[in-house]
Amino acid sequence: MTKQRRVVYSILLENRDHPTANDVFRRVQREMSTISLATVYNCLDALSKHGLINQVNFDREPSRFCVNPAPHVHFRDTRTGVIHDIAFKEGCQITDLLDLPDGAEVSELELTISGDLPANP
Repeated sequence: MTKQRRVVYSILLENRDHPTANDVFRRVQREMSTISLATVYNCLDALSKHGLINQVNFDREPSRFCVNPAPHVHFRDTRTGVIHDIAFKEGCQITDLLDLPDGAEVSELELTISGDLPANP
């Protein structure tokens, strides 16, 4: 793992808020002022290909990045834009919810949901 990838990964681990590549770039620049946006994109791509992070996409918005390795769903609060990691209820499998073809095995899951959360009183 290169020094740049280590710094990008550590930045993602510090604040698990599903940042965009530009967010990551601004945060990394505080520690590594000479890093370029292209290098950050390359680091994010490499970390994603190695399974250390997941790319999260909502509609036509910029991709966001998640370091949570557990199986989960992403819920975007349309009112605030905040993305939450939502775990599956214990004992529930995604295949319990989907009518997959016979013999199909899920090897990868990317599920994103948008909606409104109640405002804090």
